[in-house]
Amino acid sequence: MADVKSLEQAVEALDPSALAEFSRWFAAFDSAAWDQRLEADAAAGKLDALLEEAEDDYRTLPHRQL
Repeated sequence: MADVKSLEQAVEALDPSALAEFSRWFAAFDSAAWDQRLEADAAAGKLDALLEEAEDDYRTLPHRQL
């Protein structure tokens, strides 16, 4: 946990320009990590129940004819 505190202190010490640059970098980093976790969960079948539920919901919706 000391490492996290060190990171927090380093981020707090950044000037506004560096903080903005770090924020952009971290947003991209976090987004990529999220994508990797989601892909791994999907490949492992962890999202199958959610997909089945969504498909069941879709099948029970009244569909409008165009």
